[in-house]
Amino acid sequence: MSTTTNKLVVITGASSGIGEATAVLFAQKGYKLLLLARRKDRLEELVNDSRYSFNQDNTLIHQCDVTNVEDIRTGVELATKKFNLPVDCFINNAGIGHSSPLSEQSLDKQYAVIDVNIKGVLNGINVVAKDMVQRQAGTIINISSIAGRKTMDGASVYCGSKFAVHAISETLRSEVASSKVRVVVISPGVTESEITGHDEKLHEMVEGMKKGLTLGILKAQDVAESILYAYQAPPHVCLREIVLAPTEQSL
Repeated sequence: MSTTTNKLVVITGASSGIGEATAVLFAQKGYKLLLLARRKDRLEELVNDSRYSFNQDNTLIHQCDVTNVEDIRTGVELATKKFNLPVDCFINNAGIGHSSPLSEQSLDKQYAVIDVNIKGVLNGINVVAKDMVQRQAGTIINISSIAGRKTMDGASVYCGSKFAVHAISETLRSEVASSKVRVVVISPGVTESEITGHDEKLHEMVEGMKKGLTLGILKAQDVAESILYAYQAPPHVCLREIVLAPTEQSL
């Protein structure tokens, strides 16, 4: 039995964008997968798509709202029971964004970003970190953004949420390092993703950033490959952060 087929990987926000591309790539490599997303129908379409290499025996889908820790916990419990394996890698990928000046943005939208992008990450960590520390093995990969390193007008709360992901990740990494648990942050630049499809102003902002990027922007597959690269590094190597962006992106 290969080492990959004997490892369980959990991906949140797996129904589209970076999460979907990561699920496809990890399926190709033979990992056991727990795929979490709010849209169960999209997960079903994904794992049944003949273009991809999903082994139904190796894949479990579970409808999940990452703002509800019990949704995540239930999914993980089902997967660990189904595969008789602990979670070896948890990928906190689910995220949302809105764009408008802070003074014009509704509190509901601001709180939604905080709930998904910060509380969702904390919920995922809460479900798996203690067990990883006790086993002295495991990898937590948090998907952040270049917006977690540099601020952008019109994206104050989104940037703040991603700065928080960086701070949470760096502190957690320090706390669990002696337990042989790795914490990785992936910080993509402009990427093709559905995240902009839920907010017209955010879509316009990203489209504006794309102008002049003649070589193109990142594909979700590009980010997925960086996630796999970080995870497949030898156990003694922790790639603490990978920052990737379109070559022509200045931010």
